Amino acid sequence: MEKIREYLERITPLSDRDWHIFSSKLVKCEFAKKTVLLKTGQTENYLSFMETGIVRYYIPKNDNDLTFAFTFDNSFISAYDSFLTRKPTVYQVQTLSPTILWRLSYDDLQTIYADTKIGNTIGRFACEAIYLTKSKRELSLLSDTAEQRYLKLFTEQPQLIRQIPLKYIASYIGITPQGLSRIRRRIT
Repeated sequence: MEKIREYLERITPLSDRDWHIFSSKLVKCEFAKKTVLLKTGQTENYLSFMETGIVRYYIPKNDNDLTFAFTFDNSFISAYDSFLTRKPTVYQVQTLSPTILWRLSYDDLQTIYADTKIGNTIGRFACEAIYLTKSKRELSLLSDTAEQRYLKLFTEQPQLIRQIPLKYIASYIGITPQGLSRIRRRIT
């Protein structure tokens, strides 16, 4: 839990009172590799801080799932569109490695917003972090080649990317597994 306080205090100082209220609402959850955290048709009830792990967001398909996002250690995770609108999601969220999440329920987050001075700042920062990750991905899809997207992902998370099956990486960068194999051969 101290990792979360350190992370948040890089954004803004936390009083002991605000930290006590905030931390009292956090629930530590540990998940095994390949656990589906949220299924299509379910509503996201949590904004979580990932202490350790790798999570992927994907649209399930009969042939090949369409992976559109990964989240790594020390990041906020959520099917945030569903969390905000309180409507069911059209995608799934799955762990790719053993994962530790510190979860805040939607209702508890509303309480934090109301009862603390810092709650709205933390909520805004989590929202902005999720938005910036999404925006970066969209811009990369529009302006980078598949090879550039692969290299960026590999550069940003080299120790973790090795834990992600190649078929998910290929889907994420918008190519077939065979196309990814060609890129990898060309790079090495």
